[in-house]
Amino acid sequence: MHKVAILGSTGSIGTLTLEVLSHLGQDYKVVALSTHRNVKLLQKQIEEYSPEVVCITDEPSARSLHIRGAKLLTGREGLVEIAKGEADIVVNALVGAEGIYPTLSALQGKKRVCIANKETLVSFGEIVMNTARKYGGEIVPIDSEHSAIHQCMWMGRDEVVEIILTASGGPFRVSGIKKYITPEETLAHPVWKMGKKVTVDSATLMNKGLEVIEAVRLFSVPPESISVLIHPQSIIHSLVRFRDGAILAQLSLPDMRLPIQYALTYPKRTPSLVKPLDLAKVHLLEFEPPDKEKFPCLSLAYKAVSIAGTMPAVLSASDEVCVRSFLKRKITLPDIPEIIQKVMNKHRAIENPVLQEIEEADKWARRETSELVRLLNL
Repeated sequence: MHKVAILGSTGSIGTLTLEVLSHLGQDYKVVALSTHRNVKLLQKQIEEYSPEVVCITDEPSARSLHIRGAKLLTGREGLVEIAKGEADIVVNALVGAEGIYPTLSALQGKKRVCIANKETLVSFGEIVMNTARKYGGEIVPIDSEHSAIHQCMWMGRDEVVEIILTASGGPFRVSGIKKYITPEETLAHPVWKMGKKVTVDSATLMNKGLEVIEAVRLFSVPPESISVLIHPQSIIHSLVRFRDGAILAQLSLPDMRLPIQYALTYPKRTPSLVKPLDLAKVHLLEFEPPDKEKFPCLSLAYKAVSIAGTMPAVLSASDEVCVRSFLKRKITLPDIPEIIQKVMNKHRAIENPVLQEIEEADKWARRETSELVRLLNL
């Protein structure tokens, strides 16, 4: 039996993971859950899945939870304790750079980390991959694009010459990002149902930029060998071109339950909850290059990973603050890439940084971004 801990169990990936685990049955047992402050949903999950340990990272919210039969932890320390615990599979569905600490703890314990926490790989990717190699931990991506690449790479990583990440293009694929666009319009993604942060990033194409950086780390390829292709139908989730010119792709209906199950059961495959793709009913598959003038966040991500060092952490941290500010109507959607670019231009990247230097760069970027947001609101 596999014992599974889900960090961020009340978010979109977390709730879908629980649905998949229910489908997989008795071979998988939920032993730990966590939330930031969605205590009401966590309580329901406790009653249904009977975890042995739960964590609430927002400590004031923890005071409102009354539980029986489970150990209650709080804060960052609680997440790390869960990662160190009895689970052999840790699903990291957290949002933000805080996800680095339980990720490293799980990898040091030779566990499998099913990772959907973008910021961990973007900001701390080299440290994460080095830790996995040193201790024998395993990383299996949950993002549909990286899951697709992971599956295609079975044919031989050494023969790969190009990775092609597909993107739906988001709700503003044609118009681009404009000042008049509201948070409500931005959160209305035409294909995927995701958390607010990822959905805003999808609208600006920052999400795809972050995925480029993730792919560099996960698959040990240079950024110039990764390209992005707009594919509105989201049927092809990514492609890999090999040395002989052949291209392999992974196709399925856009449903996150499939890459989640793949990450949990790899290398085995079992029947899933996802409706099989009927190619006879797919009348059109469209592709086009991304418009980097309309969506400058993509170019910023390529710039950050090319500079490397602490620059990806600065990009990620600044984007987090910008997205939060946009959702609070403090800035407009086009302000996001403008602010991030200003923060990146001001930062002097540190090469081969240690964990503490990345953390300091992250904090610096948040302060600088917050100040620029403040100045826009004077």
